[in-house]
Amino acid sequence: MQDHREALAPIGDQPIGVFDSGLGGLSVLRHIRALLPHEDVLYFADSGFVPYGGRPDHEIAERSLAVADFLQRQGIKALVVACNTATAAAIKALRARYPALPLVGVEPGLKPAAALTQTKTVGVLATESTLASAKFAALRDELAAATGVRFLSQPCVGLVEQIEKGELQSAATALLVKRYVAPLLEQGADTLVLGCTHYPFVQALIEEVAARPVAIVDTGEAVARQLARLLAQHGLQHQSEAPGALHAYATGSVSTLENGFARLLRLDIAVAPIAN
Repeated sequence: MQDHREALAPIGDQPIGVFDSGLGGLSVLRHIRALLPHEDVLYFADSGFVPYGGRPDHEIAERSLAVADFLQRQGIKALVVACNTATAAAIKALRARYPALPLVGVEPGLKPAAALTQTKTVGVLATESTLASAKFAALRDELAAATGVRFLSQPCVGLVEQIEKGELQSAATALLVKRYVAPLLEQGADTLVLGCTHYPFVQALIEEVAARPVAIVDTGEAVARQLARLLAQHGLQHQSEAPGALHAYATGSVSTLENGFARLLRLDIAVAPIAN
């Protein structure tokens, strides 16, 4: 990957790095910008390798480390892994490589879902890789033992690709959502966990397909709050009152990310292409 670094700013004024395999991390980015409007952010979409969900763990870890290395060279002061799959596969390796860097990962919101459910049955929508990870299994088993909640895992093959194409309300996407959500509801789930950062962008479709009240857990806001806590803990808050700048990079399709910013966040952002 090429290095687009400019002169490093004082550490508190350096940007926050955020990355995902594609557009999904924008669902986390919107919470970060709402909670921390004065912070500069670098967003990286590894679109040349989207989706991460069907790839082996070692490949996801290699990509995550490569992206983190690039962002580190830009002088970031904190890193948000805005991808459930990358968090499950690579968070240990990232912490080992950058032990002094404040780092926030994303994991399915099983704990808040366990507190919300009335039927003691929670459906978890996620990628195959996330659901197959030891990190997810340990969290699920621990909470199931402590709360008596039954967690139903549902891999959502193909859903990330539909969202990347911008098909948030298409018949094909609705068919996929119905295929994945209906069995969970039939088994008594009254709470659904969005275990991939792409999925909040089809939350309206999930609610429509459910056709009855269902609690939906999205952890994007919690990630932003944890990031704010870490910045405060390390004295890294941006001191300027000016709106924070946002810069974006992508492997693969630059236009997909630019269109995603416009369509999903109503932002006009020029994306810098990065060689794989």
